[in-house]
Amino acid sequence: MRTRGRIIALLAASAAALIWVVPFAWMAVASLRPGVPPDIASLTPSGPFGLGNFVEAWTSGSFPLWYLNTFLMCGGILAVQLVTISMAGYAFARLDFPGRDVVFSLFPLQLLLIPPLLIVPNLQTLVSLHLYDRLPGIMAPYFASAFGVFLMRQTFRAIPKDFEEAAMLDGASIPVLIRHVLLPLARPGLVAFAIVSLTAHWNEFLWPLMAVSSPQNQVLTVGLSTFTSGAEAGSDWGVVAAGTFFVAAPLLILFLVFQRRFISSFVSSGIK
Repeated sequence: MRTRGRIIALLAASAAALIWVVPFAWMAVASLRPGVPPDIASLTPSGPFGLGNFVEAWTSGSFPLWYLNTFLMCGGILAVQLVTISMAGYAFARLDFPGRDVVFSLFPLQLLLIPPLLIVPNLQTLVSLHLYDRLPGIMAPYFASAFGVFLMRQTFRAIPKDFEEAAMLDGASIPVLIRHVLLPLARPGLVAFAIVSLTAHWNEFLWPLMAVSSPQNQVLTVGLSTFTSGAEAGSDWGVVAAGTFFVAAPLLILFLVFQRRFISSFVSSGIK
């Protein structure tokens, strides 16, 4: 029975992997083939192949600018989040104050909110703060993370208090304690959250679309939508596939290079 269960699980995993791989296989073949429908829709690896679609996509779209804006957005969000979730996680894990459990119970409730419900009030806030159509305006709503606070609270609670007590006996203040004692021990949790944060905001589309209107402030996902609209009108599916590859490639390469580190970070932080 145990062997049969493993075979069924393996078959199910293989089917799921096949479903996941097929779109990427089509994207790879389509981006390398300079054909037009119906040839471009075929996965048959018949030539000729070339990099012409990638060259045309790169020259037709503003990919260097979109990459820069996306790196600034994702990096800025993550830098602020690491500070906010670490401070809040430490407060909920170690400090004792009235209403701590009640306040913490409100954080996971934020995960139940549908993001489009917050678009109108967030846009009103951006306009009042003069942040509309600016990269900081895209970043601002994500500076705090309910998931990150929950994750860091659990991570800090798993760290023995002996390390903190020893540091306090040496005269360490709370900021020094967090920076030099707890954060190095909580590195798996920070890495796991960084993976989730970078992936989510790299792929974010609706909010960057609503928060900016100038082409020079567009990120990759928004820029790709305008780029594909023009390419699809001319049925340049190979160019569309090449542009899509430009957006997906950084995350794919990052995962392939640091795959073991990703998995070990999730396991060590308790995400299963």
